[in-house]
Amino acid sequence: MLVTIQIPANIEEGIVVAITGYVIVFAALLLLYYLFSGLSRFLSWQVKQKLIRSGRFPKHIKKDDDLHISGEITAAIAMAIYLCRDLHDDESNVLTIKKVSKTYSPWSSKIYGLRRFSR
Repeated sequence: MLVTIQIPANIEEGIVVAITGYVIVFAALLLLYYLFSGLSRFLSWQVKQKLIRSGRFPKHIKKDDDLHISGEITAAIAMAIYLCRDLHDDESNVLTIKKVSKTYSPWSSKIYGLRRFSR
């Protein structure tokens, strides 16, 4: 005897919607990856062309090589910036609030806000 199981239609539709959603998100992520990867290559190529045109391209690097900064150089620059920002003295975090002895101010007086109407 064969037993058949009926799957409700809304479960089938839910599975189709879930699979479609995963495929769309995965395709969008792949598209963004290739877009940003191509954008970085394009910007690097554009900077290299601008340096070549202006004559400031380094002589020791071949024109076909990529302009790449190593991790050690990047770490050294980041450390120098971090140390440069920490040159000032430490300030005390104490706030002093003094009460003003002159409490009257013509700016806060209500009498100057009244107007006389002549009839």
